[in-house]
Amino acid sequence: MGVALISAQRSKDPKTQVGACIVNPKNRIVGVGYNGMPDIDIKHNDAMFSWEKEKHYTRDKHLYVCHAEMNAIVNKMGADIQGCTLYTTKYPCNECSKLIIQSGIKKVVFLEDKEPNRNIYAASRILLQTANIVIEKHTPKGDLSDLYEADTKLNTLL
Repeated sequence: MGVALISAQRSKDPKTQVGACIVNPKNRIVGVGYNGMPDIDIKHNDAMFSWEKEKHYTRDKHLYVCHAEMNAIVNKMGADIQGCTLYTTKYPCNECSKLIIQSGIKKVVFLEDKEPNRNIYAASRILLQTANIVIEKHTPKGDLSDLYEADTKLNTLL
């Protein structure tokens, strides 16, 4: 989960930074991702689209952003991700759950589930449960104050 948290720091989204990390059955990292705009122009892709949530389709980030889970799957390091575990800082939406199922990932570990009653997360639960994917809420082990302190310091540097 630590790698997912660090990956989230790369997101330029001013309100919601999400990170994801895929590990194989030997707990080796095979893919990472964060929420960001499509790589149309690597230098300027995060500035090409709005990060706002507005009703007009040209200004609604939800219509353009690539979720962390999607990016982790697409950015896999040439590895087969069948049977892998995906760690994500936010519970996956229905669209990401479809990708998770299609890619063969067998377990999802999430950190936060802030909006469980929204349709996209309720549908996600149905999809993942129907596909027999293990869903687990991450329970931090020990004191995480050092991790959160490092996260805060990293934010000030970025």
